[in-house]
Amino acid sequence: MDIKALISETVEKITSDEKLLERFKKEPVKTVEELTGIDLPDEQLEKVVEGIKAKISLDGIGEKLGGLKGLFGKK
Repeated sequence: MDIKALISETVEKITSDEKLLERFKKEPVKTVEELTGIDLPDEQLEKVVEGIKAKISLDGIGEKLGGLKGLFGKK
């Protein structure tokens, strides 16, 4: 199992659906279990959930920083 690919695929699914994103924020482990079909102990899935949260945060920061280019006269 390629964990990085799993995280990327799951992030794409979560970020493309606002309702799914809200559900992930409330019940991250359960949401990841349902999206991936993987049934592992919560402790093991927590590591995947943390990876997903980190990637969602980094993607969001990248988008926000991209908007700052205009402040410095760059496009």
